[in-house]
Amino acid sequence: MTSRVDELLAAARARLHRVSAQEAAEAARRGALLVDTRPLQQRRDEGEIPWALVIERNHLEWRLDPTSDARIPEAVDRDVEVIVVCSEGYSSSLAAASLQDVGLHRATDLDGGFRAWRAAGLPVTTVD
Repeated sequence: MTSRVDELLAAARARLHRVSAQEAAEAARRGALLVDTRPLQQRRDEGEIPWALVIERNHLEWRLDPTSDARIPEAVDRDVEVIVVCSEGYSSSLAAASLQDVGLHRATDLDGGFRAWRAAGLPVTTVD
């Protein structure tokens, strides 16, 4: 029997064009926002993507919605390309779908999460 959360994840992923670590790195070079939603302890344990914006999951929609009073300066409009990163690519899929729900139609996530980024040999920094 499939759990409801598995169904929710499958529905979220069905509407995303998930990107590989290499595609995420290339998108960042083009100006896409890489947004790391992992909590501090996880970033301390695993490392970080050097230029990623850190927005923990509980603030994500408010910080990236260009109509929100709590938005970050990079949230200029609904056409911003956003790639959400978590540890393994599960919660990031749900987060990216939620960003699409608030109108960020180019939101997606990193397939395999930070672990895929590190496994691809892309830049990683440590967190103090």
